[in-house]
Amino acid sequence: MLGLAVADHLYRRFPDRPEGDLAKIRAHAVSRESCAQVARALELDRELGTEAGRRGLQSDLDTLVGSQSVMAALVESAIGAAYVEFGFAPVSEAVVEAFDEAIDYAVERHVDHKTVLQEELARQGASVTYRLMETSGPAHERMFTTAALLGERELGRGSGRSKKASEQAAAREALAELNQQ
Repeated sequence: MLGLAVADHLYRRFPDRPEGDLAKIRAHAVSRESCAQVARALELDRELGTEAGRRGLQSDLDTLVGSQSVMAALVESAIGAAYVEFGFAPVSEAVVEAFDEAIDYAVERHVDHKTVLQEELARQGASVTYRLMETSGPAHERMFTTAALLGERELGRGSGRSKKASEQAAAREALAELNQQ
C-alpha cells in the first residue's frame, strides 16, 4: 500500500520523468529510514510507549522505540490497517501527506552514491565491489562497516545502521577519493 501510494503520486506529479528515476525516488521515500522518521513524526513511538506501559513492558520500551526497524514496521502496519478499514483513495492521500518531506528530499537532494560510483567506474571500464568489514553492537542497534573496492584497492569505507547504509557511505567516500585524484 505504501509503495503503491507513493508510486502513484510520483507518476502523476512527474509524468515526463523516466521510470528508473521514479523508481529510485520511490525506493528512497519509502525506505526503512523514511518510515521510521514518519512513525516518529506521527508520534507512533509515544503511542507504542503508552501501550507498552499498559502491558507492563516498559523495560523493553527504549529498545522498541529506538529500533528503526520496529518504527518502520509500526508505520507500515498502521497504513495497512487503515487501508483495510478505509480503502485505497483516502489512505493514499494521507500516506502522501505523511511522507511528503521524504518524497521531497528524495526528489530534490537524495543521491544514490552507489549508482553514481558504479556509473563513474563503468565509464573507466572498471567496477566496484563492496566488502563487509565489521559488524558491531547488539542485534537491535547493529552498526556495519563496509569498504568500496576497486579490485583489491580500497577506495572508501563507511559505516551505517544497515549494510545498505554502510555501502552508501563507502560509495560516498570513494567518490570523494576519485574526485581528488
